[in-house]
Amino acid sequence: MKHKILYILFVFISFQSIFSQELNATVSINYDRMTDVNPQIFKNLENQVKEFLNSTKWTNKEYLPSEKITCNFFINISGYNSNNFVATLQVQSSRPIFNSTYESPILNINDQNFGFKYVEFEQLIYDQNSFNSNLTSVVAFYANIIIALDMDSFKESDGTKFLEIASNIANVSQSSGYKGWSQAEGGNTNRYFLISDLLSSTFKPFRSAMYKFHSKGLDFMAEDLKKGKEGVAMAIETVSEIQKVRPNALLTRTFFDAKTDEVVSIFSGGPFLDNGKLLETLNRISPLNSIKWNKIK
Repeated sequence: MKHKILYILFVFISFQSIFSQELNATVSINYDRMTDVNPQIFKNLENQVKEFLNSTKWTNKEYLPSEKITCNFFINISGYNSNNFVATLQVQSSRPIFNSTYESPILNINDQNFGFKYVEFEQLIYDQNSFNSNLTSVVAFYANIIIALDMDSFKESDGTKFLEIASNIANVSQSSGYKGWSQAEGGNTNRYFLISDLLSSTFKPFRSAMYKFHSKGLDFMAEDLKKGKEGVAMAIETVSEIQKVRPNALLTRTFFDAKTDEVVSIFSGGPFLDNGKLLETLNRISPLNSIKWNKIK
């Protein structure tokens, strides 16, 4: 009987190990400016945030190891005093392309207002309905956006549930006093505006373009390169719809922060397409990248 129980336990553990959490996250912390602080605190912070991202169960879905979302969190520390940190956070994620070893960038965003308190070895607790710390709230906010945009890239608007979770985190965090959560801060580049725009019907073309770019574009390139390029061009035209109602919108910039170099690479080689309309669109909706667009022939 004892051996039978052990066998069943072994099978259960083996079955569980087939599946993984959703994220395959790396965390890097730059603390070069902190010359008078024991560096171990930053190393422990790095390890704890990585463990938090990779061990939290963010969805009810079962992800195979090959399906985990590759993402990177780069924390740049500019100030530290009594467990309070002043920092910026760069978040990147990518998505594998069908029948290839290539991973396409989905998100590349730089959060300039990442202040937080961290007590060494204190447990990082995630609860979307309450504010426990700015560290966990910001990291969880972006984890849900990463998952949402990854899902959008496979099926149009499939990630709405996780954008709504990110929105709930933002709403709960507004009263915390930390920067980045409030509409009243001015500008339109913080977390409040990011999640508001992602859920707004006005900016629906952004999410539609993410689906077309990947599922109607890049995923076809292994079997039909020209068809894949046409799908990517169609996605860029979809992004341009935002320009008609909101020139220089946050999500247009967010799209090209991730995709500019990839677009140049896609359209700089064969097979030949007439890129005249594409170049006109790119220069109209993302003029800051005009030097890079000039590489497309």
